[in-house]
Amino acid sequence: MPTTPAPDLFGRVLTAMVTPFTDSGALDLEGAARLATHLVDRGCNGLVVSGTTGESPTTSDAEKDSLVRVVAEAVGDRARVVAGVGTNDTHHTVELARSAEKAGAHGLLVVTPYYSKPPQDALVRHFQQAADATELPVMLYDIPGRTGTPIEFDSLVRLAEHDRIVAVKDAKGDVFEGSRVMAEAGLAYYSGDDALNLAWLAHGATGVVSVVSHVAAREYADMVAAVGRSDLPAALEIHRRLIPVVRAVMSRQSQGAVTAKASVHALGVIAARTMRPPLLEASDELVAGLRETFAAAGLAS
Repeated sequence: MPTTPAPDLFGRVLTAMVTPFTDSGALDLEGAARLATHLVDRGCNGLVVSGTTGESPTTSDAEKDSLVRVVAEAVGDRARVVAGVGTNDTHHTVELARSAEKAGAHGLLVVTPYYSKPPQDALVRHFQQAADATELPVMLYDIPGRTGTPIEFDSLVRLAEHDRIVAVKDAKGDVFEGSRVMAEAGLAYYSGDDALNLAWLAHGATGVVSVVSHVAAREYADMVAAVGRSDLPAALEIHRRLIPVVRAVMSRQSQGAVTAKASVHALGVIAARTMRPPLLEASDELVAGLRETFAAAGLAS
């Protein structure tokens, strides 16, 4: 197992950061730096750049490289910058991992290859090759609802034997099975589902990789701290206060990337709420509803 603990490698409160674009759809690097600074100022100590929430399927490799560089320059001395490099092409994933390392990333997030649904032996080999490509620590991303394939228990145990595979972002939602992995394989777990943040933390997770932290970074930092000092009532109060916020941002009628970007645009942090197709930007009606929900929950800008 690694000698450096996961919180020092990745942080505890990570935002799966949206990627700002201009009105015309071009990459807004100034907006990315401003957003990264905003999030870290409010309690995040890790940022995931070019994850699914960052619209990674519709950004080029060159844009991904630029995003890592500008975010690392803006906040890399205060927070961990984790680059999303996972694709359904192992060779492409390896190339992205190497580029992210050169660009200044502190760690890698590698999602299960999507659509092709590889068997477990192939999954293990894919992740091992990604981890072999650099000297950076790797967080696996287990989200079968999007990829079609879970990372099974035995595969996670095998992957934990790799020196650089040290953590899992879980969006599978099986807290008991995750507890088993933590106990038997020693992998650090991060909640990848804001609705289950408290549940994961209470079962021993290291932290959260959050979309809702675009507007509730302070609150999630407080929740993580409360669980760390065994103050479950304080953590539960935060969880319950944020229930409407989580429901609004992660609404099934929209998409987390859309609502998160609309939220930070409404706060004046980024200049536009532009999305790249096939996603569409949030409507004025949706934004008005978000504002009302945030105000009712007592969230300050």
